[in-house]
Amino acid sequence: QVQLVESGGGLVQAGGSLRLSCAASGLTFSNGAVGWFRQAPGKEREFVAAIGWSNSNTYYANSVKGRFTISRDNAKNTVWLQMNSLKPEDTAVYYCAARPSFLSDTGYYYRSNYNYWGQGTQVTVSS
Repeated sequence: QVQLVESGGGLVQAGGSLRLSCAASGLTFSNGAVGWFRQAPGKEREFVAAIGWSNSNTYYANSVKGRFTISRDNAKNTVWLQMNSLKPEDTAVYYCAARPSFLSDTGYYYRSNYNYWGQGTQVTVSS
């Protein structure tokens, strides 16, 4: 059974940092991808960042570029999202998503390309 478990969310003041983690079990990555998406109340779920499992290419939404960093540990089947200089508009539920098979560069940004999703972790940034 595939399981993605996110952790690390919480309440932080604007300008602060949080580190989210996503632990995957029940699947083996070969040349797939792991991504982070977020959903604020009343809004669509949007792409935040993604990383290729075999090539370590990284992809970021323009809104988080330069502030967020995605990384992974293959041996631990874990992906992290380091979030710095947080803003109130970063407040959302953050979801980890995984795709165990090949994904083209342009495909990383679309939630429909990911097969498995975690339950989400709440990030709240106060002003």
